[in-house]
Amino acid sequence: MALRKVNLVNGEIYHVYNRGVDKRDIFMDDEDRLRFIHDLYEFNDKNPALNLNNFLVKNKSKSLEVGLPKIERKPRELLVEILAFCMMDNHFHLMVRQVAENGITEFMRKLGTGYTNYFNKKYERSGVLFQGRFKSVNIEEDAHLMYLPIYIHFNPLDFKFPEWREGKLKDYKKAIEFLDSYRWSSYIDYSGQKNFPSLIKKDFIMHRLGDEIEFRKEIMNWLKNFDKPSIQGITLE
Repeated sequence: MALRKVNLVNGEIYHVYNRGVDKRDIFMDDEDRLRFIHDLYEFNDKNPALNLNNFLVKNKSKSLEVGLPKIERKPRELLVEILAFCMMDNHFHLMVRQVAENGITEFMRKLGTGYTNYFNKKYERSGVLFQGRFKSVNIEEDAHLMYLPIYIHFNPLDFKFPEWREGKLKDYKKAIEFLDSYRWSSYIDYSGQKNFPSLIKKDFIMHRLGDEIEFRKEIMNWLKNFDKPSIQGITLE
């Protein structure tokens, strides 16, 4: 698997990943997670980011939607379309389609710098937060376009059902219930609930996996028939 040996191409879909330096946690609490959600939205813009560095620290939003203040702003000019995402304690996964020249690189630069500045200020630390530059792999095969969003959405199972990665999961119902309760991914939005609907573009995945009912059926089917070789070439850990 080659990591960014060629330029990232407009219209192509990529699995993008990064983790904390020395595998350290990059999300210490839900306030950090909400801030990162905000940054995924705010920095996905050709225009300069608004100066909102302290907004979510001082104003703890309880809304399920992206917490942005009511201020005048230019319409966003997207750098990427975020198709799926998942946040773990010490890393994150994104499935994105580049829509602006150099869009992924610019988006990840803004995201990494902005979140690191927030994190370092909050926790009174200095230095890098992420483990080098982000990793990415171009998703070209049709089968991988189907598997990648499912794989990304399954990552939170590592917290309670790590055996899923070896195809040894037994209690599928509890695993699905856990995913339904895990707020920090796009799974909930795809399964029929509104969580962070303004953050993601759902059409691409829903066109392939069907409506919310078909999506949930596909999730259950994949859990029951997990095939580790099927995800080779799309994982980045």
